[in-house]
Amino acid sequence: MSAVLRVILDSALSPGHGGNGRYAEELTRALIATAPRGCSVHGIVSAQPQERIDELAARLPGITEIQRSNLPRRELTTAWQLGITTQLGEGMIHAPSLLAPLRRHDRGTAQIVVTLRNTLAWTDPKSLTPTSVAWQKQMLKRARKHADAIVVPTHAVAAQLAEIAPFGDRVRVIPEAPASTLALPADASWRASNLDLPERFLLTLGSLDPRRGLDPLLQALARPGVPDLPLLVIGPDAWGSSSLAQAADEAGLDEGRVRALGDLGSADLATVYARATLFVYPSVRESTGLPLLEAFSLGTPVLHTDDPALLEISGGAGEAVEAGDDGFAERLAASITELIEDDERRERLGFAGTDRAQVFGWRDSAERVWALHAEL
Repeated sequence: MSAVLRVILDSALSPGHGGNGRYAEELTRALIATAPRGCSVHGIVSAQPQERIDELAARLPGITEIQRSNLPRRELTTAWQLGITTQLGEGMIHAPSLLAPLRRHDRGTAQIVVTLRNTLAWTDPKSLTPTSVAWQKQMLKRARKHADAIVVPTHAVAAQLAEIAPFGDRVRVIPEAPASTLALPADASWRASNLDLPERFLLTLGSLDPRRGLDPLLQALARPGVPDLPLLVIGPDAWGSSSLAQAADEAGLDEGRVRALGDLGSADLATVYARATLFVYPSVRESTGLPLLEAFSLGTPVLHTDDPALLEISGGAGEAVEAGDDGFAERLAASITELIEDDERRERLGFAGTDRAQVFGWRDSAERVWALHAEL
């Protein structure tokens, strides 16, 4: 095999990167490291200042070239949505999202593979902006017509996709992995002090978006008999017009028991995960299961819902609780209490999670991407 794989990297240049940006960067770094003999990896981005492109290239050592479009990001996104594609030549194109130059092409000389990391535009449109929902739906229609394959992170997302659009055997499940930078730093004690971490605490990730299940978690912590541990939240302190402090107060929790940590860098994030007494993930609609893998990789015991994607990623390494409107908070309260009061059980979960995390790696994901393009 001798060829050039061109990866759409525009999301890796977005401010703060975000989930899609981190995914694109991690996958591309691994694609470079696993490239078959004679193959190389190029990038494609929108019209960006040269210094930003140079900075991206520095984060991706070994990338052969980063091709810059004549169109800025907004115009490029709109153009590709309308099917107006710039001339990108023949060969293999891999898009780590639905942002791709989807067009009619000869599969003998060109390939276009796109990625759908979640189906929120269809299942939970209120989690996104109306503009994002409309764009994703339009791009999936174009992918159905022109994509040679579509990558999803879990079989759960594949099942959801099958109910939305018939892609048949073009769907490939390629899991994701924790960030390569997520490792406990040498100065973890200093970081814990700087973050004012309690000696024992519960940890969760998300926002007050209803699908994240944070409201039922707050209600669970207010139940009689639940250990009085503080809850730290990786994520924002507000969602729309709702604030975390207000939601905690309405649930009946004492002031200060719940605290938002905001977005954390890799070193701080690893420190928080590693020091948590229990990571609780009450999300009722998931896709990649990455928060579970992050906690597993740091040896943190995990309690999660029975969402299909989370059960798939956990593989039994975490403790699962049934979601659903009826009695969800009560079940969360009972499970949290049992785990906090059972040190040996939490220790077993920590070991199980560490083993489970070893199953997932960016190198394996990249090798599957190369194999996919080789078979098309």
